[in-house]
Amino acid sequence: MSRSLSGPFRDVALLVARVAIAVIMVAHAWQKLFTMGVSDTAVVFHRFGIPLAIVAASFTIVVEFVASALFVVGWQMPVAGSFLVFVMVGAIVFVHGSKGIFVADGGWELVGVIIAATLGLMATGPGRISLDHVLALRRARDAAVIRRPIPA
Repeated sequence: MSRSLSGPFRDVALLVARVAIAVIMVAHAWQKLFTMGVSDTAVVFHRFGIPLAIVAASFTIVVEFVASALFVVGWQMPVAGSFLVFVMVGAIVFVHGSKGIFVADGGWELVGVIIAATLGLMATGPGRISLDHVLALRRARDAAVIRRPIPA
């Protein structure tokens, strides 16, 4: 019988996974925005055949920064994850897919791992060390207060 992590170990593992993805994505967003700049990033996107390159570059940078922030705090994982997977699938389709698997050859290895990890986090949720968990507890507490009978 296979067992998964439980309790605090599970929550720490989910936090580490969320933060690791966020660090990687912030590094890529930072490179696009501050090292290359949006204009040069758009030029590179255009060379790869990405339509509406300036829009795509801007969208990608925003998604990478915002999704990273949401991953770190563990909030809105399905939404943040969906946008991140969308951007990463675009990276495979337009850039890495034709170059094989290995990163050293420009392949899709890293992008594939980011997609897989993101889908895993979307499936499991962010864990108890997350804003989603805190807000769920608050909603449950508020719902319990509303359901309490009014004293006569």
